[in-house]
Amino acid sequence: MKKIAFSIVILATILIACHKNAITGRRSANLMPETDLIGLSLTEYDKFLSEHKPLPDTDQRTMLVRNVGTKIQKSVEKYYSDKGLSDQLEGFQWSFNVVDEAPVNAWCMPGGKVVVYTGLLPVTQDEPSLAIVMGHEIAHAIARHGNERMTQGLIVQFGAAALSIALQQKPALTQALFQQAYGLSTTLGVLKYSRTHETEADKMGLVFAAMAGYNPEAAISFWERMAQAGSGQAPPEFLSTHPSDETRMKTLREFMPEAKKYYKSGS
Repeated sequence: MKKIAFSIVILATILIACHKNAITGRRSANLMPETDLIGLSLTEYDKFLSEHKPLPDTDQRTMLVRNVGTKIQKSVEKYYSDKGLSDQLEGFQWSFNVVDEAPVNAWCMPGGKVVVYTGLLPVTQDEPSLAIVMGHEIAHAIARHGNERMTQGLIVQFGAAALSIALQQKPALTQALFQQAYGLSTTLGVLKYSRTHETEADKMGLVFAAMAGYNPEAAISFWERMAQAGSGQAPPEFLSTHPSDETRMKTLREFMPEAKKYYKSGS
């Protein structure tokens, strides 16, 4: 009976902690307090930048990334404001930086902490494609995919009973899971994004890029270049958690008419 009662409590907790995606409508279990994750991201982001010196503010690549990032940020804020969901962005302190390193990669932590690697820029090639990537990565943070992965990681690795322990008594465990979820650890491995997360981020990213004035059609040619970049060799780091295949292209094309509703050329 005690096990049954405990299971009911856990189930009730998960139901209460459900997050509904503003664009896709999908519900997900986010048991980690988002405010805690944003707090962790401030620490981890500063730590990362101290170990990976960002390009200066005056560098053309930094200015490009920050220009695109600011446009995407405004799109996100407008979309959520129009939906009456601005509270879901509470605590965000946006930051956009570029590190001069080879990985074909970019990421966004909770709270809008973004890093783009210079190794990605030869593949994006142009501003609209960069907007597609940044919209996609920011969408992961907005959709709280990292929170969902951490929740799943807790349950898989430690069982449901560890949830309350991790949340209340084991901050080191929470930090370790955070580093796993966002690929910041070299020893724990990364909790990969699921295909569901990828599809969701693709769709959300297209909407945010379109609202920022970028033609969402740029996504097709960009992902084709990403697939070519990984052809016949180890895939770029970006593709290690971002699968590029015919299914992705099919999904992008199917969603394109919806995304184009938000696109105004010259905006």
